[in-house]
Amino acid sequence: MNKAPAKEYESSSNTSDIIVDKLISWKVEMIFSLAGDGINPIFEASRKRQDEIRLITVRHEESAAFMASGYAKATGKLGVCVGTTGPGAVHLMNGLYDAAMEGAPVLALTGVMPNDVLGTKFFQEIDTIAMLQDIAVYNQTINGPIHAQTIVDLACRAALATPGVAHLTVATDIQQKPLKDDEHSKKGGHLAGSSTYKPRMEVPTNEELEQAAALLNNSKKTMILAGRGALTARDEVQELAERLQAPVAKALLGKAILPDDSPFTTGGIGRLGTLPSKQMMDECETLLILGSNMPYLDYYPEKATGIQIDRDPQRIGLRYPVAVGLTGDVQATLKELLPKINQQDDGGFLQTAQERMRKWKEMLEKIESNQSVPVKPPFLVAAVSKLINEDAHISIDTGAHTVFTARHFPIKAKQDMLACGNLASMAPGLPYAIAAQLAFPGRQCIAMVGDGSFTMLMGEMATAVLYNLPVKIIIFKNNALAMDRFEQEEIGGKEYGIALQPINFAKIAEACGAEGYSVTDPAELSAVLSKAFSSAKPAVVEVSVDPDTPPDPPEKLKA
Repeated sequence: MNKAPAKEYESSSNTSDIIVDKLISWKVEMIFSLAGDGINPIFEASRKRQDEIRLITVRHEESAAFMASGYAKATGKLGVCVGTTGPGAVHLMNGLYDAAMEGAPVLALTGVMPNDVLGTKFFQEIDTIAMLQDIAVYNQTINGPIHAQTIVDLACRAALATPGVAHLTVATDIQQKPLKDDEHSKKGGHLAGSSTYKPRMEVPTNEELEQAAALLNNSKKTMILAGRGALTARDEVQELAERLQAPVAKALLGKAILPDDSPFTTGGIGRLGTLPSKQMMDECETLLILGSNMPYLDYYPEKATGIQIDRDPQRIGLRYPVAVGLTGDVQATLKELLPKINQQDDGGFLQTAQERMRKWKEMLEKIESNQSVPVKPPFLVAAVSKLINEDAHISIDTGAHTVFTARHFPIKAKQDMLACGNLASMAPGLPYAIAAQLAFPGRQCIAMVGDGSFTMLMGEMATAVLYNLPVKIIIFKNNALAMDRFEQEEIGGKEYGIALQPINFAKIAEACGAEGYSVTDPAELSAVLSKAFSSAKPAVVEVSVDPDTPPDPPEKLKA
C-alpha cells in the first residue's frame, strides 16, 4: 500500500501559515473572529489565503463563538472561531459552552502572550487551556510550526468525531515562528498529521437490536421522543412511527424532524410543548427515545418501558430509566432496526393522539386569531409562519418568545430550526441567523428574538450589513424580561429588576445600514412582514407585543 506523503511546507512558512493551511485542508469555509494583537499573525495568514477561506469579522467575540456553533449545528461541518489574548478568549466562552452542550463540532483558536512573559501576570494573560478544560474534547498548546503540522489535524478530527469543542492556543511569538527556525525532536522524528476523516457511524450489535425490537413489537402503546440527534433520520423516524402506529413527540432541538402537519407527531414536549404530547406520554406503555436529552423530567411517563438510542453512551438512561440502551448513530441504528419491526395492526393509540391533536390545533387557531392591541405573541408567530418561504431557516433566541415560537410555529417539511437548547443562553438568535445565511445563501434566514436577548449582541446587525446578508430579525418587544417576570410570579415573588428601558430597534437597524420597521397595530403586521421579507437587505421588524401574555405550560393553556 502506498503511503500518502505528508505535505512539505516552505521553510519560510510560519506557524500561522500552517494553521490556516491545515484548516483549508479540512475544508473549513470560514473563520469567525474579531481582530486583536494576540492573533494578528493568524489574520495575516488568513489574508494571504482569503480566496480559499473566508474571514467573517464580528463586533463581539461572543458572537463569533455563537456563529461557529450555529454554523456547526446547521451544517454538521466544522465551525471555527478565533479569540485574541485575554478578554477576547474569555468572550468566546458562552458560545463554546453552547457548542459543547449540544455536541456541535467547533474548533476554537486563542492567542496568548509571548512565551517569555507567560506566568508573569503579564498584561491580558489568561490561562486559556485551564479555562476550557471542562468542555474541550481536545485542548492543547501549539509550541511551534512543526508541532502545528500534527496538532491542528488532531484537534479538527476530535471536534468532528466526538463531536464537540476542540481548543488550540498559541503564543503570539510562536504564531510568527518560521519553519526554518524549528526542528524535530529525536522522539518526534518526522511525525506529521493528516486531514483524512470519515464520520463515525456506530451501530449496536444484532443482539441488542433484537432486544429492542422484541419490546417494541409487543407494545400496543409506544410513544417516540425524538431530539436533535434524530435530525438526520427524518425518513426513518416516519417509517418507524408508521410501523409502530406510534405518536412522535419532538424536543425543541428536534422540531424539524417531522413537519407539524404530519399525522404521526403530537408536536413539542415539555413546558413549551403540546398537551397531546404530555397526555400520550402519560399513557404510553413503551417510550422510545431517539437522540434526545429533553430536560423537562415531569413530562416523562411515570411508568413505562424505556428504550433509548443515542450516539453518546453517557446519555443512556440520563433522563429516564431504560430497559434497553442502544449506543449508536440514530439514523444508522434505525436502518438496522426497522427490518426487525413488525407492522402494528392496532392503531388505536395513534388515533387517540390524532384526535387530541385535532382539538389542540383548533384551540391554537382560536388563540392565534386574537387581533387585540397590543399584539399577542401567538398572533405574531402565526403571521410570520404563514408568510415565510417553504424552505426557510428559523433561529430562535431564549426567552418567553421561545415558548410562543415553539408552540405556534408549524414547521414545514423543508424548513429547519436552530435554538440554544441545553445552555438556553440569551443572545444567539441574531448570530445564528447570520451563520445560517452564510451557510445557506439561497435560503431565507429568520431569527425570532426577544428585546432583551437582541439587545445583548445587536451590534451584529452591522455585520449582516457588511456581508450583505438579508437576514430578517423579528423582535418581540415588551420592554421587559418577560420570562423572568413570570418565573418570579411562579415562585410567589413580585416583579423586580426585569423592566427594560425601551429602545427604538428600527432606528438601530437603520443606523447599522439595515432596514427597520415598527409594528403596534395587528392589522398592519402582515403587510409590514411581507415588505421586510421581500427585501434583499437585512431587516429588523420590532413588534410591540402584550407583556401580560404568559408563556404557559401546555396543561394551563386556554383559548
